[in-house]
Amino acid sequence: MKDTQQYEGKWEKRWHPLRDEWIVYAAHRNTRPWSFEKKPARKNTAPEYDENCYLCPGNLRVHGDRNPDYKDIFIFDNDHPVVGLHSPTISPQQREFGGGLYRKEKAHGIARVVCYDPRHNVTLSEVSTAQVAKVFLAWKLQMIEFSKMEGIRYTLIFENKGEVVGVSNPHPHCQIYSTDFIFTLIQKEIEQAAWYRKEYNKNIFEQIIVNELEFEKRIIAENSTSIAFIPFFARYAYEVMVMPKRRHATLITMSETELYDLAQAFQEVQRRYDVAFDMSFPYVMTIHQAPIDGKEYPDYHLYISILPPYRQPGLIKYLAGPEIGGGNFMADTIPEEKAQELRSVDLSDFQEYQSPSKE
Repeated sequence: MKDTQQYEGKWEKRWHPLRDEWIVYAAHRNTRPWSFEKKPARKNTAPEYDENCYLCPGNLRVHGDRNPDYKDIFIFDNDHPVVGLHSPTISPQQREFGGGLYRKEKAHGIARVVCYDPRHNVTLSEVSTAQVAKVFLAWKLQMIEFSKMEGIRYTLIFENKGEVVGVSNPHPHCQIYSTDFIFTLIQKEIEQAAWYRKEYNKNIFEQIIVNELEFEKRIIAENSTSIAFIPFFARYAYEVMVMPKRRHATLITMSETELYDLAQAFQEVQRRYDVAFDMSFPYVMTIHQAPIDGKEYPDYHLYISILPPYRQPGLIKYLAGPEIGGGNFMADTIPEEKAQELRSVDLSDFQEYQSPSKE
């Protein structure tokens, strides 16, 4: 029998309580942990204004609308919407067929773009924390607006950052999809929260926070009202959850102080990514919130999910047979090791972006 002691802490499976599924960790298959040099993030050499960018101030967009000469945050309805108020209507005769197995409905909703900054060459890690907090406030105001709209049940705020995740335009921006349906993962989390309340009479999200605070070593950033950590059940190597410590179902009920603290924790995670990898680090970010369908969701606790594709410099975590074909994640890294890497990053040399002199 082979000695298994060498695999302890490297080879195991962990249950993901929000997805109700197993994740298999096999870090013994990976190369030895990456030891990076602590250095400032590489500077962006792109210009502040790009005449070919359809998100820069004053430029024409695809259908002929011209962006205003905006100085702060700019929000507009997506020119190529996935969902829309004017999407084609599906007749009653076409909505259900194939023995009741096949259904179609109008792609009802609203799709918007939020430009974080007029400058083409900055990211949320490089601007001031105050500017990031303004973005968070803009998201909150969008949530308030959508919550009052008839037919809107859910609002998903997300950012795809970096060419490696499929983004064609590097101008700092995110998207918002407001839909007449609840996204599948959110519905699953609602069900898991209800199950945990029934079984243990506790809030599942608050218990996650308690667990991470007690363990401490997976925490990446923390302030008085927010916390960011690589969760015990992380699927991606550098996956991070950013949460307000006090329960809020959506951004709507968060105070100005809480929004600022959430923005600060979020930004610190970004800066740790950038310094560790010496690049503007790519990721897929989504804000998980309760539906805005008029119902109460007393056990839902909003959080920001950050899913970076890299597991080491130059190495992307590609989804393969187990993930795509089988539905369960296989990870080549252990959350505690990745958290230690990010916790060890020295942020003292990080500098916010400064506009070049116009002299």
